[in-house]
Amino acid sequence: MQWANFLAKEAAINGLSLEQTAAFAKYFNTENLGKNEAKLASELNVDIAVFRKWMDEVYDKFAQNYPELSISNTPGKLEKLQAYLSAKYNSELDVLKPLAAMKFLKLLVVRERLQKEPWVARRICKFLGYLPLALELVGQYLDKIPDLSLETLLKQLEKKRVEHEPVVNANSLMPYEYGVTEAFELSWEQLDENAQNFGCLLSLCALADIPLSVETREDYKKQQLDKKAIADLLELHLLQQKNKGIYRLNPLIRQLFQMKLEKSSEADEAKTKFAAMMLEVAKLIPQQPNPEEILNLTPHIPHITEVATHLSQYLGDENLIALFTKLAWFYQGQGLYQQAEPWLQKCVELTQNRLGLEHTDVAASLNNLALLYESTGRYSEAEPLLKQALELKKRLLGSNHLDVATSLNNLAGLYKSTGRYSEAKALYKQALELRKRLLGGNHLDVATSLNNLALLYESTGRYSEAEPLFQQALKLRQRLLGEEHTDVATSLSYLALLYESTGRYNKAEPLYHQALKLWKRLVGEEHPHVATSLNNLAALYCYTGRYSEAEPLLKQALELRKRLLGGEHTDVATSLNNLAQLYESTGRYSEAEPLYKQALELSKRLLGDNHPDVAISLNNLAALYRYTRRYRKAKPLFEQALTICERTLGASHPTTVTVRANYASFLREAYH
Repeated sequence: MQWANFLAKEAAINGLSLEQTAAFAKYFNTENLGKNEAKLASELNVDIAVFRKWMDEVYDKFAQNYPELSISNTPGKLEKLQAYLSAKYNSELDVLKPLAAMKFLKLLVVRERLQKEPWVARRICKFLGYLPLALELVGQYLDKIPDLSLETLLKQLEKKRVEHEPVVNANSLMPYEYGVTEAFELSWEQLDENAQNFGCLLSLCALADIPLSVETREDYKKQQLDKKAIADLLELHLLQQKNKGIYRLNPLIRQLFQMKLEKSSEADEAKTKFAAMMLEVAKLIPQQPNPEEILNLTPHIPHITEVATHLSQYLGDENLIALFTKLAWFYQGQGLYQQAEPWLQKCVELTQNRLGLEHTDVAASLNNLALLYESTGRYSEAEPLLKQALELKKRLLGSNHLDVATSLNNLAGLYKSTGRYSEAKALYKQALELRKRLLGGNHLDVATSLNNLALLYESTGRYSEAEPLFQQALKLRQRLLGEEHTDVATSLSYLALLYESTGRYNKAEPLYHQALKLWKRLVGEEHPHVATSLNNLAALYCYTGRYSEAEPLLKQALELRKRLLGGEHTDVATSLNNLAQLYESTGRYSEAEPLYKQALELSKRLLGDNHPDVAISLNNLAALYRYTRRYRKAKPLFEQALTICERTLGASHPTTVTVRANYASFLREAYH
């Protein structure tokens, strides 16, 4: 296969649009190596910004199908895609020299057998195009039929080619690799129906490692059939085993199995079965996967993605939202918002097209997408979706429904984030009253609503109103869940934070200690919540001037987050900021500066340039420059921070007010 044809096939497999395909082919054409993006864009008669946008979209589509690419979202990602494509191309077809082909065949077939018919062996190598994959299949086929002569084998191969050529000539778009196809056909005939069906089912998997654990099947008879099918496929080298329970199909073998499946009357049944299998795996993805869960689920993600991308029509209406939401959670829970967003967008599109605009699953998918937008600071995009979801639920379920209370709560959270406290308060109160009316006062959802309203009061300095609500929520959770529960630990932390905010440090500290011990006992030492709890206690120590006690806790929290969440996570950026602030408070400016810069770059990379967290990082770095009298560096950062806050949070938000005051103070100091 020529490189250009290979690129065209990859473009089709990954669902590139016409514009994306043109940019993809232009960028990776060997004749264009060394040309810059401006030159390539001009050859396509588009602006360089448009060309870059297309290439970003190309990368994102490949990353959806091959998660190993999505791990890197750093500059140089197209070079990574180039390396991936080259490796895949070389693995598919690596033509040997005639002598090397004969040597390879000698490794697969008993030497004496080849010596009896040496010229026929050479003709077989030539017929197979000197392709290692074709030679490997033929070698295993000969091994399975020891009495078969090479002359008879060659005739069989020639017959298979004659049978297939009319079909290929009638359809010029049909992928056909001379040599490999004929060898595959002979191997196919050696498989029983069970192994043939199993191979076809595996061909629906993505081009990635395939985890197979047939031992977990409850039906012993089916378990044995699957084991035999795997053994038969391995024996003929139609399937490769990489590790225990991990297998891989060669791309061409996968393609040939798919062609067999498409000709079968059972194609739809197989696709429905495969989609159902991947759905069951997807259902195991929690909203906040821990490192062990991420490790266990990662091998399955390409195959879940394959269903979401190419086989969603084989999912039942009732399961449509689950697959896409769970797939998004896998990325969103790791802070990989850019990888999560396309799945939530596609979920909205598919549920609307399949279920109609008036459906509760449409409301749920709108809500999920809105919450992702809110997480990344895109409040203006999130708000209309949350409102749409709320109105849809009211229309479909009536105003007195728990799902309506959840939507009220979500919209209130957005208003709180953007400083619209009076609007948030009204919705939080509605959600609380609705839950009390439907569930009674003795329910965990009521405790959640109490906490939400208390957090709002705390944000607006209404501590006397927040305190009894926090205390009620804590007592309710202790009564319903017992003392040993993570929700109790969360409530203890909230109440401690309130005491800290009101200067009651002696009351806050024991609660922080209690929460930390509880987290460690319930989830172990190695958990993100333990890092958050360490951070909370360290902040209290900082407020009370106990920097020597705070520093090891902040360092411990930072290392824990890096280890558990990876270096590319918003919580890591928060920890970097916190440690930098401690260094700044103790006059260690040279140690603070690189941490502030790391936090800023990380926040920009993960959340985009227009997020309140980015504004806070800019403000912090600007303040450091101010204290060290580097006014020229400080001024543009203060201005950027203020612009972002006003745009995303509004002019009256407390964060905006704080940044504006910092900037005004800076201007008085630097220019008066």
